This record gives sequence, C-alpha cells and structure tokens, in this order.
Amino acid sequence: MIAGMYEQDFIAYIIFGLILNFLFSILFGIYLSKNIGIQEMIESKGDKEQSVLVSLSLFIPYAKMLITLYRVAILQLFFLNKGYSHKEFWIYMTSEQQESR
Repeated sequence: MIAGMYEQDFIAYIIFGLILNFLFSILFGIYLSKNIGIQEMIESKGDKEQSVLVSLSLFIPYAKMLITLYRVAILQLFFLNKGYSHKEFWIYMTSEQQESR
C-alpha cells in the first residue's frame, strides 16, 4: 500500500492527474497564444529554466495541475486585474527576474 491505497489505485490517480495537467496546460497555452499571438510569444520568450521541484511534481498526483492553476491565478489576480497585458505575464513567466540593489 502507498499512501493508504493499493498500488493500482495510486498509479491510476497519478495517470489521471497527468491527464488533467496536460489538459489544463494545453488549454492555458491556447488561451495565451490567442491573446498574445504565437509569433510574439516566440519572439518575447526568455531563457528561464523551470525549477527542479516543478519537474519533480509530475510524480505527485495533481501537483503539476495545481501549479498550472496557480499560474492562471497569478495571471488573473496580479496581471489582468492590475491592468497589465497577457504579454507582460508571458515575459514574467519566461524571463529571469533582475534584482535591483
């Protein structure tokens, strides 16, 4: 038993979580590309690497999906509600942040 459930059930939860992650990620990508434009996304993409924890979250059921939903919340609450554009959100998510000293 893993986490109080049989291995088959645990693997089923992992697979379902991955499917939901890919569904949300694809829908979020389509949403951004419709609002920004694919060519502009390619031109303005930074070189930021995803953290190791985000990559490892694929192995925890629903964790990657929650990260995607967290990014959607950041877009809505901290960018669109404050008058920023989808493109500014894209640049924020894909570029390294410069520390001002």
